Amino acid sequence: MPKIKTCRAMAKRFRATKTNKIVRRKAGKSHLLEKKARSRKRSLKQRTTVDTRDIKNFVNKVPYIF
Repeated sequence: MPKIKTCRAMAKRFRATKTNKIVRRKAGKSHLLEKKARSRKRSLKQRTTVDTRDIKNFVNKVPYIF
């Protein structure tokens, strides 16, 4: 059985935690930052977990992350 290819773009954007949760960055922190509030930009800095409903699609793209 051959190895499954990993989607390299997704492998660079996501990480797995010790408890097998997938961590991602929040969207909206790249441009147009002048009009966003300081507190909003601070909250966009933090990382968040991927929703459990999306993990099935994720495992097909990055099979060896766990």
